[in-house]
Amino acid sequence: MMRSMFSGVSGLKGHQTRMDVVGNNIANVNTTGFKASRVTFADMISQNLSGASGPDGTIGGVNPKQVGLGTSVSSVDLLFGDASVQQTGKNTDLAMTGNGLFVVNRGQERFYTRNGAFEFDAEGNYVMPGSGYRVQGWMANNGSLNTSSATQD
Repeated sequence: MMRSMFSGVSGLKGHQTRMDVVGNNIANVNTTGFKASRVTFADMISQNLSGASGPDGTIGGVNPKQVGLGTSVSSVDLLFGDASVQQTGKNTDLAMTGNGLFVVNRGQERFYTRNGAFEFDAEGNYVMPGSGYRVQGWMANNGSLNTSSATQD
């Protein structure tokens, strides 16, 4: 009786996590640079009653007999694939393909984002509009980038 209750409760808890992730994906569908997530589940095996056996002579193989305790959340994975690029009409907006991130900073603190909605501030710095974080990068010298050097505004 207790094993069947635990199995049902673990399924409900896993479903709750999945619904939380789906709800978060829906809530952020129009958020610039948002990457959706997915839930991966795993079986919880508590007891192996008998093992598997291969075919022998005139008898076919036998699957193992297992008593399970339901399911668990194995991981919540970030889906880091490319989305469709949309025209915004602002020449300061950027889009990125692949696994890269934009680097922004606030003083000595460095942050990474996929949000490419940037603009220029009153001093001419390229910034994130809501926070004022400055966009960082490498300056090209004669058409080449030295990515081992420090980033700058």
